[in-house]
Formats: sequence, structure tokens, C-alpha cells
Amino acid sequence: MLIPNTFNIAAEADILLSIDSEATLLAALQQYKNPFVLGGGSNMLLTQDIKAPVFHILLKGIEKVKETDTHIWLKAQAGENWHQFVLYTLQQGYGGLENLALIYGNVGTTPVQNIGAYGVEIKDVMESCEAINIHTLQKRVFTNEECAFGYRESVFKGKEKGNYIITAVTFKLTKKNHRLHTTYGAIEQQLQQEGITQPTPSDVAKAVIAIRERKLPNPAQIGNSGSFFKNPIISKEAFVALQQKYSAIPHYPIDEQQVKVPAGWLIDTCGLKGYRKGDAGVHTEQALVLVNYGKATGKEVLAVAHYVREQVQQQFGILLEFEVNIF
Repeated sequence: MLIPNTFNIAAEADILLSIDSEATLLAALQQYKNPFVLGGGSNMLLTQDIKAPVFHILLKGIEKVKETDTHIWLKAQAGENWHQFVLYTLQQGYGGLENLALIYGNVGTTPVQNIGAYGVEIKDVMESCEAINIHTLQKRVFTNEECAFGYRESVFKGKEKGNYIITAVTFKLTKKNHRLHTTYGAIEQQLQQEGITQPTPSDVAKAVIAIRERKLPNPAQIGNSGSFFKNPIISKEAFVALQQKYSAIPHYPIDEQQVKVPAGWLIDTCGLKGYRKGDAGVHTEQALVLVNYGKATGKEVLAVAHYVREQVQQQFGILLEFEVNIF
């Protein structure tokens, strides 16, 4: 059975189970050990067939946990489509997730990667998440702090990797007095073009969607998994040295000692935007994205990723990290 994935890589599973309830999950865990957990099939590159049983997490449902005059707590089941969930919150007038619109994948995988875009990350809006221990079959609630969030990191990629399957995530969203983040990227410019001076959360989301649609390919049209590389965080000293050679290098200060540099700019400056080898390549509009033009294998895409990383390290002395999970 083919494994659904946004890279459109033809990889197969011997066993593919649809998990649509906690009861189904518990029964599957009693029968199969050490499963391969599949969400929306995004943020992953399959370089081989999967011999482990594949659990496709499809739990659905959104419920209100509690509410005050200013905030609402919504619990979304892990199988809910992330972008559709974001749109749902905006339709209700809630704020918090607008900068994270049009990110492919499902709700359950968002804490694992601590997904982020345009200055906002899951850690900024997540209250807690529920997860089943695959060994003990016990449910645990992880608080925001217990998730040990970092830049595209969490406890689920660290010491608890492979130990839990997330079943639901609870978000704390605003009902009024929304704190909008519009200074990152081209959001302000997009709002100005639309003549919006006092944006709502929905306005910000529409701006983000417009920007992402211009820059990022739709997986339904061309196989990809969004940003393939993490934006590197380097020391201020290293950045100053680079800035002397590349005065136009964009950057985002993290603190007094660290600076984040866009990986896409590094790749583009190496002349790799549009680089292609067979059906695997770097996207023509966004160098941060690797694509499958048709029949590329996962290994062929990975070979392009390694080539890009080597070229960036050679020119800038920076070793890019993969954001996409490689299997």
C-alpha cells in the first residue's frame, strides 16, 4: 500500500492502519509494537519502503475546553487538517493562529516540530497536548513547558522520540485585544498593498496565504514538503564576518549573541535556485523548498539536499540542518 505523502514519493507499507479513535489506537498498539506514525504526510521524505506497521492518525473533532471574556481554549484532535483548523478559528473571530495559515499537515504533528512561520510558533499558542505512550498505553497530558520547545524542536524529537503518539492538542486563543504579528517578512507590505491599516487576524491570515501562495509550491501540483532546511542560527561574530563580505545578507537577531540567517537566501546566493537533477531539484521561486517534479525517488531528493548543504557550507561556512524528517 502506498504511503500518502506531500513529496509524492512512491513508497509502500506492508501494513497501513487507519486510526480514527483512541480505542482503535489502543487496540492497534496492543497488536503492533513500534509503529511508524503518519499524520498528514508532510514534513517527511521517504527514502525507502516502511517495514514497520504504519499508523495513519485520523482522529477528528474540535471542542471548546473553557472560555473567558478574553480567551478561549480549543482542543483539536490530531487528525484535523491544520490549515482547515486555522481557518475555523478565524471564522469564529479568534486570534493566535493567523500567521500559521497554509502550513500543510495535521494538528497532531504541529507540537512535534514546533511549527512556525512569520514570527509565530506553536509554543506561543499551545496550552497542552494529549499523547498515548506506545509502551504502557497510558495517556499523558504534556504542558507547554513539558514539551521543551525549541526552534523546530520538542521533547517528541528529543528524549521522548518514538515513545508517544499525540492524539489531541489544546490551543489558547484570543477573543479580543488580539496581539498581531505583522513585522516579520512581507506581511506589512502585503497589508499596505491591500489598503489595510487596522488589520484583523483574518486580514493577517489572508496576507500570509497570499505570500505563501506566491512563494511556495502547492503539493497537489508539485511534490514538496515546504521548507526543507532550518534557518541557521549563528553567533553574532560569525554574522558580522559574513556581513562584511555580503552587506545585503538578511538577518533576524535572536539575542545579544545569536543571529538567525534565512537558509533560502544562502541557497539562492549559491546560485542553486532552480537547480535540478533528474526529477529532483530546488524550487525555481523559493530556494528553501526541494521538489519532486514527477518520478523522483526519496534518495534522489536527498542527494540534492546533500549537494545544496555542501555548496552552502563551502561558500558560507554554515552547515544547514534538515527541517524535514528523513526516513
